[in-house]
Formats: sequence, C-alpha cells, structure tokens
Amino acid sequence: MPTHQQSARCARPARGRARTVRALLPVTNRTARIAFAAALVLGALPLWVSRLLPMVDLPQHLYLISVLHRLDDPTTLYPTLFAARHELTPYLGYYYLVSALNWLLPLELANRVFLTAYVVGMPLGMAFLLRSLGRPSWPALLTLPLAYGDSFGWGFINYLAALPLTLLCCGLFVRTLTDAPRRPRWGVGLAVCLVAVLLFHVQAFGFLAFGLPWLLLTTPVPEDAAAKGVAARLRPRVPALLGVVPGVALFLSWVVLRFGNPPDIQPGAPWKAWGPTFSPQNLAWKGFEQNRAEFFQVLANTFHDGSDRWPLYAVGAVAVAGWVLGVMGPGTRREGPVARWRLLGLGVLALALYFLLPFDIRGYVYYLNTRYAHLAAALLVASMPAARAEWRRPLGMAAAASALLLAFVMGRGFQRFSGEAHELEVLSGFAANRPKVMGLVFDPRSSVVRFPVFIHAAAVVARERGGVPNFTFATTPHSPLRYRGEVPPTFPSEWRPQELDQATQGSWYDHFLVRGVHPSRVFGGRLQSELVIVGQAGGSWLVRRR
Repeated sequence: MPTHQQSARCARPARGRARTVRALLPVTNRTARIAFAAALVLGALPLWVSRLLPMVDLPQHLYLISVLHRLDDPTTLYPTLFAARHELTPYLGYYYLVSALNWLLPLELANRVFLTAYVVGMPLGMAFLLRSLGRPSWPALLTLPLAYGDSFGWGFINYLAALPLTLLCCGLFVRTLTDAPRRPRWGVGLAVCLVAVLLFHVQAFGFLAFGLPWLLLTTPVPEDAAAKGVAARLRPRVPALLGVVPGVALFLSWVVLRFGNPPDIQPGAPWKAWGPTFSPQNLAWKGFEQNRAEFFQVLANTFHDGSDRWPLYAVGAVAVAGWVLGVMGPGTRREGPVARWRLLGLGVLALALYFLLPFDIRGYVYYLNTRYAHLAAALLVASMPAARAEWRRPLGMAAAASALLLAFVMGRGFQRFSGEAHELEVLSGFAANRPKVMGLVFDPRSSVVRFPVFIHAAAVVARERGGVPNFTFATTPHSPLRYRGEVPPTFPSEWRPQELDQATQGSWYDHFLVRGVHPSRVFGGRLQSELVIVGQAGGSWLVRRR
C-alpha cells in the first residue's frame, strides 16, 4: 500500500493542475468577452463607413422624424401641413427616440446610433435569452448577419427594433419563472419590455403571443419539486403572468379595437383594404413552395453580386459544427428533458408563422409572414445543444471571426451604394427653401443593391430644405403625425409615376424630382415655357417652376 508521503506526492500534481485550470479560466473568459465585444463592433461597422444606407423606407422615416422634431419651425412647411396625433400608435417608439436623440446629434447621426443599438442588440438580446436558459452565450454571435437582409433593405426599422426586445422579453419571462428571490424585479422588467415591443411593432408582439405560453408550459420552477396540487404549482408562476398583463391590455385596447373599426374598402387601391379584413380578397398569400424557395434569400438578399450571403454561409458552417459537436459530445446539461427544447421550440414557432401567415392583410399589415424569417433563423441557429467546455472557445472564436467577413462585405457594399446615392444630396442643393417636391421616379433601382431604394427620393430633397414630398407616411394610421387638412394632390401610387395626369401637374408642386427618364419626355413643351431643369446628377434631374 502507498505510504502517506507517496500519496501526498501523487496529490501535488493533481492539485497543481487544478490550480492551473483555475488560473486559466479568468484569461479564457476575458478573451471570450473581448472577442464578443469585437464582434459587436464589427457587426455594426457597416453602418458607419458610408454616409447613406440602402434602405427603401429610410427617407420617409427620416422625413417624418424631421417633421416631428421641427413641428413648430416657421422656416419650414411643417407647421402648416402637419399635426401630431397625440395618441399611442405603432412606430411611436422609433420616431420619438430618434427625435429625442436629434436634440443632441444631427438627425442622420441620431438614426445611425439607433440602428447601431438594434444591430448589437440582436446578439445581446439572444445572449441574455441563452443565459436565462442556462446555456452558453457564444451562439448569440451567429445572429449578427441576420440583423441585415430583407427587412433591413426595405427599411422596416420599427419591426427590426422590436426584435432584440422580443428576445429580451423571452429571457425576462424565463427569469421571472426560475429566479425565485428576484421574481418581482424580473416581472416589472418583463411588463416594461413587453409594452416597449408593442410600441415598436405589433408583429413582434404577435410572436410573443405564442412564444411566452410555450415557455410557460416548458419551464420548470424551483417550487415544482415540493408542490402539491394545481394551486401550489400555479402560485410561483403568477409574477410572470402578471408581467404580461399591461402589454396584453394595451394590445386589446389598441389593436383589436382597430380591427373592429369599419375598413376603408377601396378595391385595387394601394394601402387600402380590398374587402372585409379577413376576407379572401383582402388577404394576399404566398404558397408553401414560394416561401420555402425564398427563405434563405430573405435572410441575405441585399447586393446584386450576392456577396452578402458569404457571412450567412460562415455562421451557418459554425452552427452546423456546433450542432455536430453538441450531439456527439454534449456538455453538462442543466435543462430537463422537456426544457432543453425551449429555444428550438421558439424557433419552430417563428418558422411556422413564416409559412402559415398571409403575406399581406391589405389596409392593416404588409409583408406579414416574410418578416418572421429573421427571427426564426436567429432562434434556430442559436438552439444547438451545449457542446463540451473545451469546444466552446474555438466555436465562439469562429463565430466572432465571421463578424470580420460581415464587416468587410456589408461595409464595401454600403460604401458603393453611398457613392451612387450621393446624387440626391447634390440635387438637394439646387432646391429652394420650403419646396413642394413631386417624385417622378421611373427607375427606383440601384446598380449595387437589389431593393428599389430610390422610390422615396423626393423625401430626401424635401427634408433637406424643409419642404414636403408628394407622398409621406403621415397618411397611414400608425404614424405619430397626420395632415392638418387635405392630403397634397398626387397620383395613385408612387410606384406608378406614369399615371401622372395634367391635373396632378397643376400649380400645387413647384419642384419635380425625375429619375429614370429625361424630363422632356415627362413635361414636353412645358419644360421650356413653365418649367426649367436646375440640376442633374447621375440618373436624376431636378425641375423647378420658373
């Protein structure tokens, strides 16, 4: 048998190895935190390397924020044309937050700060959810490329801003259930966060209507082991249920009542209902095959050259590796046999909304099902089984490294678009103060990005000079602004400028932004007698009345 001295000698190396591991842990954790922070910076970097961003609706959003911020400015047309709605509406969160930042920063810089908060908020919100579920947080970095894509290209900023809050709500709900000592604190945070989601966009709230009940059914609480009877099992879940009450109450008093109002039915008219709310003629659907074929394209469809798909492929490869290593050698499981499927179940729910919902409910919600693709992909890539501890660091570093590719690809594309779109800033310099600008955009396309990013070009000129374009989002009920009187005369849709008629060419507008065709083909002889070209840049012209 070994002597006491031999046992002591054998124990020293083991204790030495344990001390070495403990000494290395802070270094490893510090390295992981630095890599995570660096990835966040790289993920948001494309927003800061170009002056103009390729987002279809961004000019309209910035225009309304400018109006909201300068509603009493007599040097603009805003006081005479617009008024605040003074009621809770969707989009209120984005418009008022950026307007508040506008007191400290120029408008475009304030908006860039807001978008940065959204982009870094995606992985941060996912990391909070993962930690709430007792999982490692490194897979959250896989969501960075998913912050861009279809909804970003269309400029659905309100919906995008609600996504990090949606992930945060799920994490707060789980912590309200499982963290017994701090349940009241987490419950208050849940209530505030859920209301904030609704103030940004109702579609994200719609996902939570399914996601939170799923978490309620699949998340065990510490008291379950000793609970006897339904009341005893329900009691610790009451704070979580109370936390959703304010958001649900606001939803019922706001959204449901709106759907109860008689719709303004105008068959075939843009932005109007074509029939009763849920009637077949008012719903536009995509088939299953179309949704399946478009799913990955929706996630990365910004540039004509397809380069924005490379970051998606990179995080996809890391996610596959994480799944393989997690299945082959799972780490220590803190979740029970049902609870371990919570995150995957959330992803499946979001994917079901993508496949099962209509594309449009005309007059109410547009691009309904397509927007859930980003949320579904983010939840699915982060739902891999927890790999063993020694594999997490290389996986996390690989996920962080993919952000470098994202920064390069998106930054290069955004810079190229900014150079192309500089023509709008040039033309704005030729406009008079307080212009009334009609946009005649016959070619809204870009040579860099796939989206029709020039469709709202008139709003850029109008905002720069304190004027008004022929179309603004103030005509929609979810805007915090409205027109004081009649809406300015315009043609049926900014997407169909060829429908311009002589009545619309009347005396109301004094500036015309023409893109895609020469102004002589639009105005004919009037260009010499009544109108004059004052500026030309790229494929656009600015025409003014004499």
